[in-house]
Order: sequence, then C-alpha cells, then structure tokens
Amino acid sequence: QVQLKESGGGSVQAGGSLRLSCVPSRSTYSMGWFRQAPGKEREAVARIYFRSRVTYYSDSVKGRFTLSQDNTANTLYLQMNSLKPEDTAMYYCAANLIPKAGSWSNGMDYWGKGTLVTVSS
Repeated sequence: QVQLKESGGGSVQAGGSLRLSCVPSRSTYSMGWFRQAPGKEREAVARIYFRSRVTYYSDSVKGRFTLSQDNTANTLYLQMNSLKPEDTAMYYCAANLIPKAGSWSNGMDYWGKGTLVTVSS
C-alpha cells in the first residue's frame, strides 16, 4: 500500500505557471500525474519510471509540463508552464509499486485525492 498526498493546485490566468507536488508514503516503482476535466474521461499527463528514469508526457502537455523529483524530500513535482484554459482539471497523482504490463498511460494502482487546477482566459 502507498498513500499519495498532492498539493499545489490553484487558479491562474492563461500563460501562467503552477507546480504540483506529490508525496508518497513509501518508495514506488513509478509515479505519474493524471487529470480529469468536467464531463471528460481521465487522461494521463506524465509518468516517470524511477529505476530507468524514463519519462513520458502526453502530446497535449509536451514542452510545457516537466516532471522532477526531490529525493531528499521524497517528492515528485509537475511543473506546469504556459497553462491554457483546456488544462483546467482535477489533477491526480498515481503510483505503482511493481512493474505492470501495458502503456505508460494506464495501469496505476494507487491514487491520491486530487488537486484542482483552474486556468482562466
């Protein structure tokens, strides 16, 4: 089991930046950020596999969002720049403790409660 605690959401104007944080209760195999906008399905935003240090980003955020990790603080960050109104969503941190078959964009076992990001035009 792992608990995930997100923070850093808020309201910002288009073009602005936010940094989301996620603190796991223990070490994990991989972690990622997913989002769900009102009336839409949840979508993968970014994911990191810690052993290989490989990261993935959705096409919609590539070049604007960046994953980083603070090993001392055991925290995963999602730096979000050049935010757009279409980035408005509840953002969820997710994690796996062991490898699983499948795409980077699915197959997460543990989820945080989410943090809301609102981008106004």
